[in-house]
Amino acid sequence: MRLLEKVPTIDFMRMRKPAMIVSLVLLLIALGSIVTRGLNLGIDFTGGTLIEVGYQQPADLAQVREALKKGGFHDAVVQHFGTSKDVLVRLPPQEGLSGAKLSSALLELLSQAAQQKVEMRRVEFVGPQIGDELIEKGGLAMLAALGCILIYVWIRFEKRFSLGAIAALVHDVLFTIGFFSLFQLEFDLTVLAAILAVIGYSLNDTIVVFDRVRENFRRMRKGTPTDVFNASINQTLSRTLVTSLTTLLVLFALFALGGELIHGFATALIVGIVVGTYSSIYIASAAALMLGVSKQDLMPPEKEGADSEPVM
Repeated sequence: MRLLEKVPTIDFMRMRKPAMIVSLVLLLIALGSIVTRGLNLGIDFTGGTLIEVGYQQPADLAQVREALKKGGFHDAVVQHFGTSKDVLVRLPPQEGLSGAKLSSALLELLSQAAQQKVEMRRVEFVGPQIGDELIEKGGLAMLAALGCILIYVWIRFEKRFSLGAIAALVHDVLFTIGFFSLFQLEFDLTVLAAILAVIGYSLNDTIVVFDRVRENFRRMRKGTPTDVFNASINQTLSRTLVTSLTTLLVLFALFALGGELIHGFATALIVGIVVGTYSSIYIASAAALMLGVSKQDLMPPEKEGADSEPVM
């Protein structure tokens, strides 16, 4: 005998208005932070120099940072890269120093501080012009993704569903960017890649709910649109929670064990997945419901002559 899974009966839509008010307040805070404080852009966007060096013995990052500060490099970002003997140094643009002079001065400074031979592994210079181009192309990539998603959901479902899905995705993107602005976390290309991944994850979660909503509108003969949305969210709730929790488990492991180089990427995904799970219920579904989606909008069109009597 097979045991049937018990579906919860949580009235999610009852809290949609308070939830949307909270979302609006948080979005205003995020937008206010972006406008007033801006983003702490990384070298990928601002330009600068990235230098990788190798030590004979495990390097003490605190000692490396102190040596760089004494040498006048107060804004240097220092982190391990691969092993404890490999160190990655990121420097903002330095006036009066070319890439070759800068790398030579830094190598000499680190060798004296460590009292051991330090090997230069790699030097990369990113000019401000390239950084501006990356900002422009990154913004266009997000807009293009949102535009393609709008068209896809419009074709697959109904225009009110597509508007709800886009509202949820814009909410997730702005919230994640606002989080980085509010806490002044470094925003680089890995974070931008994470935000694009959040768009895909959030859309997938929303599509699962919308698929069930469309199916229930055709199956449930009784009940208001609010009842249909509640039933659909409850039926997909276990899938949503399992997917989100297992993904978050991996991301927390990446954040804790992946090193400083991947902290921004993991942080953006953690914030985006938590917000994306919330927005698929209280932004996408609530917006579609408020726009007046009904059973008639989702019923398949009747074929001509389906109700006519056959000719004898």
